[in-house]
Amino acid sequence: MPYRNTISLSNAEASFLTTLAANGKQIFATKDAYDVLGEGKATRDVLARLADKGWLERLEKGKYLIVPLEAGPNRTWTEDAYVIAGHLVSRGTVGYWSALNYWNLTEQVPRVTYVQTTARKERRTPQVLGMRFRIVRVKPRKFFGCHAFRAGEFQIKVTDREKTIVDCLDRPELSGGVAQVSEALLEGDEDFNWDRMTDYLRCFGSGAVVKRLGFLVESVELTHPPKRAILHEWLDLLTAGISRLDPSTPRKSHRIATRWRIEINLPEEGLRGQT
Repeated sequence: MPYRNTISLSNAEASFLTTLAANGKQIFATKDAYDVLGEGKATRDVLARLADKGWLERLEKGKYLIVPLEAGPNRTWTEDAYVIAGHLVSRGTVGYWSALNYWNLTEQVPRVTYVQTTARKERRTPQVLGMRFRIVRVKPRKFFGCHAFRAGEFQIKVTDREKTIVDCLDRPELSGGVAQVSEALLEGDEDFNWDRMTDYLRCFGSGAVVKRLGFLVESVELTHPPKRAILHEWLDLLTAGISRLDPSTPRKSHRIATRWRIEINLPEEGLRGQT
């Protein structure tokens, strides 16, 4: 990437970037550029030149990020990955391991920002400003439980605590594994709303998730575990058959927790607080 400086900008290019920034368009579409410069090849050429000079980062076809001055000559600045994530898909939310990190449910910082969406996306593993993303498509019935917050001028969405746990137990390979989820349950022990968790289990409709969650909350040493009545509700949601505790590992086990119909294919010591 070439060294960026104001001399490399023509007056027209500088005016264009200033206009977009003044209108709050840190991230913009080609249509926004047309509104300022007019529709046609000349405007597309301007966008291409600004990208070559390092003033724009192409997020995807027809969508750009204005790289701020804080980036410096070596592009050391990093835009909030959650801000970028919110613009990679039309309807998406930060989820899985990234959501565990947002809620301080893990000390591990994932190298990839996970984005959950119902939309189709050709590029499932885009890279923007050196940051890696993974787009995970789910069925509409599994897309709920979003928490919104603001980062500067942007509104960001992330799955709430309870939905994050449900998602992570549905796709442990996107969450650092079930052992990571067991630690998350311990870290967020006082903050989970178990009634909401129960509602989410019903909406989500996965017997395997119910089995994993039920086994974990009875196995790790929670100081604020769900009440017995809630556990009975979870037992009523169990489906037939045996599910693996962690399908993301090839490890097998002959031990079955019959109460929750779950194959324990993780070492006992792998679950922190295991009794």
